Amino acid sequence: MFASLRVRNYRLFFTGQVISNIGTWMQRIAQDWLVFTLSGNNPIALGIAVALQFTPTLFLSLWAGVLADRVDKRRLLTWIQVAACSQAVILGVLDLSGIAALWHVYVLCFTLGVTAALEVPTRQSFVAEMVGRDQVANAVALNSSIFNMARIVGPAIAGFAITWIGTGWLFIANALSTVAVITGLVLMNPDKLFRVAAVPREKGQLAEGLRYVRRRSDLMTVMVLVLFVSTFGITYFSSLPIVAANVFHTAADGYGLLSTLVAVGTFTGAVMSARRGTKGRPRVRLMLVSAFFLGVFELTTAFMPTYLTFGLGLIPLGFATMTFLNTANALVQTSVSPEMRGRVMGLYVLVLIGGNPIGGPMVGWMANEFGGRSPFYIGGAVSALAAVVCAVVLIRRGGISWPVKRGLGLRVLKRTKV
Repeated sequence: MFASLRVRNYRLFFTGQVISNIGTWMQRIAQDWLVFTLSGNNPIALGIAVALQFTPTLFLSLWAGVLADRVDKRRLLTWIQVAACSQAVILGVLDLSGIAALWHVYVLCFTLGVTAALEVPTRQSFVAEMVGRDQVANAVALNSSIFNMARIVGPAIAGFAITWIGTGWLFIANALSTVAVITGLVLMNPDKLFRVAAVPREKGQLAEGLRYVRRRSDLMTVMVLVLFVSTFGITYFSSLPIVAANVFHTAADGYGLLSTLVAVGTFTGAVMSARRGTKGRPRVRLMLVSAFFLGVFELTTAFMPTYLTFGLGLIPLGFATMTFLNTANALVQTSVSPEMRGRVMGLYVLVLIGGNPIGGPMVGWMANEFGGRSPFYIGGAVSALAAVVCAVVLIRRGGISWPVKRGLGLRVLKRTKV
């Protein structure tokens, strides 16, 4: 389960991420609550903040993938982390000084979005350089496990800390936690990285990456399904403060508890993915089935009548979400050529996060027009339907079948040649 931690460079990275991700989730909860407070509990304002944070991904993630293939990923990540640290410090100072306005938060959400658009494709493609191809699935799952462990700890701390000391100090705490990542990157031994030769700068490299994915039916299936599920289904993370405040009428601690319950499920899903990552390559059938149940659980949770039952419904939803995301990520990472990894991961990040500029305002609009629960049942229905459609398309193309003797699951019968 922890095979990739035998690699020193990855241990340094892992340790820094443990600390930094707790700070990241503390900031995310604090930022959402600050927007909600400054706007007078306006769901649309929260949707705008989400859109501003993720809009840069639409324009930068593909280019960031090209950049990751051209330059030293470790150095690039270091400078990106320095920029993210600066963003958190500025937001914290504005909040603590009492002069923070909604437009300040909007600007800094956009700034954070720029750093994330550059960081995520670089970090995703850097995983293989730290551990090698054979340990990618395990390392991806471990990354998710610490991310979701932080999702348990961070919101729990933030929800109560906001009521005691306000949101400003949480931004400062996140800035300090980022130093752990920078330290880990600096201490790595570059000679122990599983590097491939940097791709020389040439015209048409972005288009070359897109053509590479277009020729691969397996990659296309992952990209299309991730696009629909992330745009409509996984936006429920942005709906939680709306449900906490407007449906169940709780304060920041109530929002933090809902986020923690989601994280219980996502952390469990990440741990199970890490175990699977040591036993073999990820499978298309698991991705499709987990996407379907993600939709089913989200749809079911939407109609839970009480705060307690709603919160408990978030646990299996989180589990299905993380199983789907880890499987999709590992499928991409383990099936691409090393020299294409940055560009393919740039496209993957685009479809994963790029829908948020649409999904964020959409969530706010739906909650405002149809009630705080509506993003859950609409997103759940779309996710389940997308999984069924992708499965049917692949079956009709002869790419997968449903093996009766082996029970539930889809098996890849053939792979499109590159």
